[in-house]
Amino acid sequence: MKLVFVYNANSGKINGYLDSLHKVISPKTYPCSLCDITYGVLKIKPEWQVFKDSTNLNLEFHHLDEFENKFGSITRARYTYPIVLEEHNGALEIFLSKEELDGLKDENELIKCIEARTTAL
Repeated sequence: MKLVFVYNANSGKINGYLDSLHKVISPKTYPCSLCDITYGVLKIKPEWQVFKDSTNLNLEFHHLDEFENKFGSITRARYTYPIVLEEHNGALEIFLSKEELDGLKDENELIKCIEARTTAL
């Protein structure tokens, strides 16, 4: 099993700078709760980095454009982003929906949710 994290943001430095600016100027309209939960304005949140570095889970991270390049543009119509998917033998299933991510307040809640759901598997 692999968890595939898909940010509702495109890759690249310019896009990263624009996202950071959006977070500062209008945080309530920023469209990626996963970005907001795991990253500050300019860098990854320390608790999230520790989790990523220490977990035994297989984690994969994609910006929206990278995800579509890997899994096909048809995925845009199938899912609402951001999202965390569970991959089994190439098949993708929703692990954490956009609505669930939107309801989390910080990286600690995300970590607890991931740990609870993967322990139950």
